Amino acid sequence: MNSIGEACNDLKKEYDACFNSWFSEHFLKGNTNDSMCAPLFRVYQQCVKKAMKDHKIDLQEVNNDILGTDKEKQPQTSS
Repeated sequence: MNSIGEACNDLKKEYDACFNSWFSEHFLKGNTNDSMCAPLFRVYQQCVKKAMKDHKIDLQEVNNDILGTDKEKQPQTSS
C-alpha cells in the first residue's frame, strides 16, 4: 500500500523493509528492542505529517475516537 503522500512512498518502503526485518529477525526471537528502525520511522512520520497538512487533514481529528460513540452515527460536516 502506498503512503498518503506520493513523496513519502520510498520512505515508507524503506521503513516497511526495516520493520519486517526487525520483526522476523529480532522480535520473533524475543528481542523486543524496537530502536533499530526508529530513525527511519521518524523521517517517514515527518513526511506523512506534512502530506496530511498539505491535504488539509487535521492531525487532531485523526486521534479522535469515533467508533462506538454517538459521533459514529453523525453525518460529517464540510470544512
